[in-house]
Amino acid sequence: MAAGELLSRISGPQDLRGLDADRLPQLCGEIRETIIETVRRNGGHLAPSLGVVELTVALHRVFESPHDRIIWDVGHQCYAHKLLTGRREAFAEIRREGGPSGFCRRDESPHDPFGAGHASTSISSALGIATARDRQGEDYRVVAVIGDGGLSGGLALEGLDRAGDCGRDLIVVLNDNNMSISPTVGAISRHLTEIITHPLFERAKRDIWELTEKVPPVTQPVRQMARRIEESLKGFLTPGLFFENLGFRYLGPIEGHDLRALERVLKKVRRMHGPILVHVLTQKGRGLPDAEDDPRKYHGVPPVRAESGKVETGNGRISYTEIFGEALCELAERDDRLVAVSAAMCDGTGLTTFARRFPDRFYDVGIAEGHAVTFAAGLAAEGLRPVVAVYSTFLQRAFDQLVHDVALQRLPVIFALDRAGLVGEDGATHHGALDLAYLSCIPHFVVCAPRNGAELRDLLRTAQDCARGPFAIRYPRAAIPDAERPGATPRRLEIGRWERLRAGSHVAVLAVGTMVAVAEAAAARLATRRIEVELVNARFVKPLDREMLGDLARRHTRIVTLEEGTVAGGFAAQIERALADRPAPEPRPVLRRLGLPDRFIPHATRNAQLARCELTPERIASRIAVFCDEGARAGGAVGRTADAAALSAMGASRLTREEG
Repeated sequence: MAAGELLSRISGPQDLRGLDADRLPQLCGEIRETIIETVRRNGGHLAPSLGVVELTVALHRVFESPHDRIIWDVGHQCYAHKLLTGRREAFAEIRREGGPSGFCRRDESPHDPFGAGHASTSISSALGIATARDRQGEDYRVVAVIGDGGLSGGLALEGLDRAGDCGRDLIVVLNDNNMSISPTVGAISRHLTEIITHPLFERAKRDIWELTEKVPPVTQPVRQMARRIEESLKGFLTPGLFFENLGFRYLGPIEGHDLRALERVLKKVRRMHGPILVHVLTQKGRGLPDAEDDPRKYHGVPPVRAESGKVETGNGRISYTEIFGEALCELAERDDRLVAVSAAMCDGTGLTTFARRFPDRFYDVGIAEGHAVTFAAGLAAEGLRPVVAVYSTFLQRAFDQLVHDVALQRLPVIFALDRAGLVGEDGATHHGALDLAYLSCIPHFVVCAPRNGAELRDLLRTAQDCARGPFAIRYPRAAIPDAERPGATPRRLEIGRWERLRAGSHVAVLAVGTMVAVAEAAAARLATRRIEVELVNARFVKPLDREMLGDLARRHTRIVTLEEGTVAGGFAAQIERALADRPAPEPRPVLRRLGLPDRFIPHATRNAQLARCELTPERIASRIAVFCDEGARAGGAVGRTADAAALSAMGASRLTREEG
């Protein structure tokens, strides 16, 4: 879609500052139209970006980016910012491979001074930038824009505490829309909401204005005095006292869709010194009625289906997230010890039904993953069975709590890691690529990954009955491979026991989670070329099935590991160590590790990312064939019963030609 009349003239913030103020509402409308139409095609974070259009325009008219630094917390509300900072022409490809990221990135634009995909980082990073400015004798303003949801995170509060104490020039803009992804929870959010809607404030304001209407000869001066009284009353009732006690000068709350008011206040703030907090009230999803009515649904959305014109939250297939939510409810019916914990991701992790059916057993702690883990540890210490449902990428933020508060005390906390592996268009900040590595190194943890929906149910049941310590189940942002919704009663699996799916004599393949189905397809391709794969569903990454691994090592000279996780410290590393620990006389097969490379994978579709990492059935089959051919050419059987001559004659080059 072509940019509107005014937006097409904006190549950077300098053009915005030269625009007549009377034309700004039109520009805001064009920005919203562009965002809506682009997200309809590409998917993306819709409601957050629609809510901050006026705020973004005001910030860029008052502050001189990139000289002044504007840091967006999380960054998923940065679409208007990107349109106004030289990325308008590229915006049509946002979140697509090769196009702009859906988040702020330092390597994308000088207008993105600090990148982020996780919440609550803006104040700490802004304070670091302000400190570097002062240390180096430079002169520019630093602005951190954070939502009320992000403010619930412990890191944000740590940043506020230090920033207020040190007294540096720093501006924090609190974008208060009473939402993060799910409705914001916590005492701070409740304080913000309750105070600004306090009936005393509303009644006093109404009474003052009604009184002044009755004295026409002095209406204007009286109203000016009334406005000052109103501001004083507002300062007394609003959260100003909270922030001022932290060392900030507080201004607000300000109507976040009133451009003139925003500019007027921000211009004053730009001339002020010390820590300042500007409290801005916005509406998430502003300008799109459906998003205004249901900002949770329209927070992050897939492309809109043309036939309906509406956001479709699924593709008709059953997701792992749905199966998890259903299975958890079934288990909770039979076990009243089972409780669920969410870190502001009730919808995204499939807990909506559980929260509705078991409200007294559901706890949303806000954007505070570290607190979620230690809170769950406390629940487990008193005999409950807490299930912490969290995106894999966000659990990284609670590593110390996983080690110190859960594993060290061997508390039976269940971790359901959604969005494990590659997640597609959200990109590097949201990939769950590291969980197998960072969880497997923690003592006492059970770490596993289901190959389908039925096995997810089985593993959840197994975790429920496991009292020996923490239990982590990781699964992808994807549909289950099952043709139908699994309906059998969940089984209790033997912890640490793998499943042999296919017999073969040439090479053993140990596949984890999502890679099992991919390995099955690759094995079928290889079978047509007389390479027989012994395929194992290595559903337990920790503990390993050392009995089966020993049997495979005795019968195969070549073993392939396959995982949708980093090979640096992941499942392959566990196998490599286990094989190295075998006594010297025991055979030690050659190991080939297939998985995610030791680098961050950029945004694209999940299928494109898998192809880039060579984790498609075609590429895996080709790589295994090359591996087998290397063994044949080295002299000696590829498998201890294999016909090496036949394999060598066939060769990987032939396989590659046939696939081409």
